Amino acid sequence: MVLFFIASGLSLIFGVTRVVNFAHGSFYMLAAYLAYTLAAALPLGGASFYVAVALAALAVGALGTVVEVGLLRRVYRAPELYQLLLTFALVLVVSDVVKLVWGSENKTGPSAPGLGGAVRIAGQLVPTYDLALIALGPCVAAALWWLLYRTRWGVLIRAATLDREMVALLGVDQARLFTGVFALGSLLAGLAGALQVPRQALTTVMDAAIITEAFVVVVVGGMGSVPGALLAAVVIGVIDAFGVLVLPRASLVLTFVVMAVVLVVRPWGLLGRPEAQARSAGGAITAGRGVGVPRWLIAVLVAVLLVVPPLLPTFYVWVLVEILAFALFAASLHLLMGTGGMVSFGHAAAFGLGAYGAALLVRWAKAPMLVALAAAPVTAALAAVVIGFFCVRLSSIYFAMLTLAFAQIAYAIVHQWYDVTGGDNGLLGIWPAPWLASPVRYYYLALAACGAGLAALAAIGRAPFGLTLRAARDHARRAEAVGIDVHAHQWRAFVVAGFFGGLAGGTFVFLKGSVFPESLAVPVSVEPLVMVLLGGVHSLAGAPLGAALYKLLDTVVTRYTEYWQLVLGVILVALVLVFPRGILGVLGARERG
Repeated sequence: MVLFFIASGLSLIFGVTRVVNFAHGSFYMLAAYLAYTLAAALPLGGASFYVAVALAALAVGALGTVVEVGLLRRVYRAPELYQLLLTFALVLVVSDVVKLVWGSENKTGPSAPGLGGAVRIAGQLVPTYDLALIALGPCVAAALWWLLYRTRWGVLIRAATLDREMVALLGVDQARLFTGVFALGSLLAGLAGALQVPRQALTTVMDAAIITEAFVVVVVGGMGSVPGALLAAVVIGVIDAFGVLVLPRASLVLTFVVMAVVLVVRPWGLLGRPEAQARSAGGAITAGRGVGVPRWLIAVLVAVLLVVPPLLPTFYVWVLVEILAFALFAASLHLLMGTGGMVSFGHAAAFGLGAYGAALLVRWAKAPMLVALAAAPVTAALAAVVIGFFCVRLSSIYFAMLTLAFAQIAYAIVHQWYDVTGGDNGLLGIWPAPWLASPVRYYYLALAACGAGLAALAAIGRAPFGLTLRAARDHARRAEAVGIDVHAHQWRAFVVAGFFGGLAGGTFVFLKGSVFPESLAVPVSVEPLVMVLLGGVHSLAGAPLGAALYKLLDTVVTRYTEYWQLVLGVILVALVLVFPRGILGVLGARERG
């Protein structure tokens, strides 16, 4: 039921506004902490907890209104993916605001007055509060059904979910509709977070834990479908519970296997409906181009990268290696997004599997370091052959969510396969060969590998293959009409992107000397997406530029403040508002103007 509360809000927001709201989990977390504080502060006796739940939900709903009006509305004219970037920045801001106000220690919330104890059902003790939540869920679902099917506003919401453009043509004030839906969705997330206070400890990472499950529920149930969210929440909740009981070593995999199967068989979800118009994973990559980078500037940059590193302290040399790895990682995603128009939420699979491929060869096969590094992109490409076969049959948001499902399946496998991958202990001692132990020497190897990868991706983008991908991106039906096998080209692009993403992962694992399941986690998929959007999605040069800027900001801010996420998030918000099409995208538009 708690999953239903948060997923129904997320589903409504995406269905109407097309915003993939990564901050939805942050609203959930913030409401939990607000309810925790208000329950202790309000002088209302036993009613304090229930009033605190209502106030926390309303406060988060009001915050959602401020976010939509003050931030998101300013970038609605930009490609919708930049709204996703803005919500990611809000995740960073809210995370550190919670740490700043409440601290990093876990909090234990109060119990709900009048709902303590347990009831014996079928020989098992079931907490009374859990039974109350089970009863509350259908009541909230009924209220939402009445709102959506018995009010004019609900009719507009359902109409906008199916065909937003037609609703606009009929004269509906979209700004007010968007604001109302975003506020309602945020309120539902706040209600879910506040109701969790008696059930679980409050932690500063509870947002990340819930948002992925919420996305699963939304996708399985059907985008924009509240009844679908309720059905999917029940299905996913039961599968998760019985997975822990019956198949504990595969419990993390089951949820995402279900999501993948539903997407392959019925992409629009169990109770969803096919769209009147194809919708993107936060916004289609429309035709356009960024500013061209002069060759003399590239030559100067290469010269600096060759000459300067031996003069730098070791720390900055390692930072440069990390920037090189993520520049290639982001550029490989750009082949999918910018050139092919395929937005991936699971590109961490290529990065992480490449890293694990190299690490496992070193650990179990005792392979030489260079052999292991060469095997990293091959491992990722082989995985991409299988993953891409299923993913390219889908488009828009369904493609993005299926890539997320496969990445999470890979994450769950490496997290629970202790005998081979070390589980959450990871694999340690994965260092470069002795003759490359010097930071500068390894830097030059990384420069050669990542530089060659970037050059290859640039050549692919200019080749007939890249031009064909652009044609399919801009108008798939016309491309098919002239004899192009769109799915085959997209599948090849997926494999190529996986290959270079794996090379980035292999470079990174020897930099860190270790690899952990977090290399395949959702944040690692989001980071290159942020980098591509930050630099500018219409130019390959935007990917390394965004990677360099993001990593430099991350490194500098981290060194000077404990609340680096807050500062970095505020900077990203400012950059999105100033450069709503990415740095190179805005500069290119000004040049053409």
